Amino acid sequence: MTERIEGTWSAPGRVNLIGEHTDYNDGFVFPFAIEYRTTVRLASRDDARIRVSSSFSADAVEVPLAELAGLFPDRRDEVVEWARYPLGVAWALLEATGTDAASVTGVDLAFSSDVPVGAGLSSSAAIESATASALNDVWQLGLDRVALARAGRRAENEAVGAPTGIMDQMASMLGQPDAGTFLDCRSLLAEVVDLGFARAGLELVVIDTKVTHAHSTGGYGERRAACERGAEIMGVTALRDVSVADLPRAQELMDDVTFRRVRHVVTEDQRVLDTVQTLREDGPRAIGGLLDASHTSMRDDFEISVPELDLAVETARAAGAIGARMTGGGFGGAAIALVDRERVPAVTAAVESAFAAAGFTAPHIFTVRPSEGARRDA
Repeated sequence: MTERIEGTWSAPGRVNLIGEHTDYNDGFVFPFAIEYRTTVRLASRDDARIRVSSSFSADAVEVPLAELAGLFPDRRDEVVEWARYPLGVAWALLEATGTDAASVTGVDLAFSSDVPVGAGLSSSAAIESATASALNDVWQLGLDRVALARAGRRAENEAVGAPTGIMDQMASMLGQPDAGTFLDCRSLLAEVVDLGFARAGLELVVIDTKVTHAHSTGGYGERRAACERGAEIMGVTALRDVSVADLPRAQELMDDVTFRRVRHVVTEDQRVLDTVQTLREDGPRAIGGLLDASHTSMRDDFEISVPELDLAVETARAAGAIGARMTGGGFGGAAIALVDRERVPAVTAAVESAFAAAGFTAPHIFTVRPSEGARRDA
């Protein structure tokens, strides 16, 4: 068998500035791509097989391309979880384009990544987007970035079994330096919005609590089911169609838990719209209250925070952060804080001290900057 190196591609993780659990409700989100990336080195093969390996797992997986359609989604549990992401993308791309697996070249995909895993920075979407970009080029599928994001979402939903929306994949595919991606998750229309952090002397601090989470289990699916139940009660396609003004009626119709889940999504959609408008009109220093309100809603109404996240947010605010909130799917992961550049050391020290005093595992604290989306590197 002969191999020919085709090149390397990479895609970023993301931070969601605001808009949590709104994506699968056809709502609005406002993430940005970060400088931490997953890289895939692709080599073509002459035997119609796909092999995936990585620097972060001892498990390499190799299957015939023709067998992908039999694996996903019904037999996905036969594949080690991390490998379902790239193999699932390959399957989703072939399905989306109606491409016969026998007509494309076999590939070796070797992954490496510096996206922190388990911190809510979407290391999974980085794998999916890097894979989708590489295979789209090598297989000459001709798909645009939105179609590649759709393939990534299908892989995550059906090949992995995680009921996530499309925000992470869109952020990873569409990111631009120094800007956020304002995304309408119903139409998939995306708008680049200047963040202005650098000009304002601000840094976005990520506080990785080291509390791990798994989207494919438990709480995430329960929250999504509650949202679907709430939409059905309100007689709408998705909670996107419920406004803040509708909430009193919703409260009359729903049990308390379902109502609070709905209230989070409805008010969070409005906070995304308000954040974009505030950035445009008043700049980034004016969005702190919206970040704070988002965390309160996730803590009290959606109930997806954990004590470590709450402590990180409260301590960062007390140490001078303009605003702070947990980010990602919840039940662990990371919080973010918008901080004056000169106050970053003080906020970092305060959070580290608070975690030590509480007996929590030491957090990993670092800054991120809005960066470029998926690309071919070599």
